[in-house]
Amino acid sequence: MKPLFKLSLSFLAFLLFISATMRTSAAEKFYYQIKIYHLKTQQQEDRLDNYLQSAYLPAMHKMGIQHIGVFKPVDRDTADRKVYVLTPFTSWNQLENAGQKLLDDQQYVSSGAEYIDAQYKDIPYTRMETIILRAFPKMPAPAVPNLTGNKTDRVYELRSYESATEKYNLNKVRMFNVGDEVALFKRLGFNAVFYAEVLAGSHMPNLMYMTTFNDRADRDKHWNTFSNDPEWKTLVAKPEYQHNVSKADILFLHPTAYSDF
Repeated sequence: MKPLFKLSLSFLAFLLFISATMRTSAAEKFYYQIKIYHLKTQQQEDRLDNYLQSAYLPAMHKMGIQHIGVFKPVDRDTADRKVYVLTPFTSWNQLENAGQKLLDDQQYVSSGAEYIDAQYKDIPYTRMETIILRAFPKMPAPAVPNLTGNKTDRVYELRSYESATEKYNLNKVRMFNVGDEVALFKRLGFNAVFYAEVLAGSHMPNLMYMTTFNDRADRDKHWNTFSNDPEWKTLVAKPEYQHNVSKADILFLHPTAYSDF
């Protein structure tokens, strides 16, 4: 009986180790907030830029959030101007308490007064959307891309993959993590900023991720390589990963001059 007892203790220890590892991984997983500002006028856009550059980013940096992305669409729509703000949080608690901490920062309140104290007849934006995401296990933290091209030429590609049902969405998330689609992107040099499942947003169920390139030609070259990669062809043909994307939205963005990404 002794050998069996020892084996049982060893197995129990292994299970406890795995459980602790999983809890640690979950605790270290980032949460992302994407705010999408809709603007009608250049005046609104200028005011928002000033607020983000002079008040929001410096205040978030003081909180320990060192990298925040501010992006605008490559193809501009002057009737519905958009600004995308990506803020990574190290924990749910940090995300939940960020708003109050901002208001407790007197420098933030002072620097952002034109935006914060805007009157209802002179609004700084026409609408704002908020998306909350949780990082994938295969990439639990964001990354600043290693690009060599000029910042003005860089292309940030934000993708949203919707699924027909929650079950299909979980299947696509599994394809990225267990199926190692994340590793495939990394091997092919896609310079990902993040991969994440959407917890709250207007296009659910879906996941989102962002990859980056020196310019549009560099982007097209990478995707051509990806499409013809034998590993991708094998992965996408697997029966267990069929029909898990019902709609793909692809958005090309460029970073503002003050963006950390």
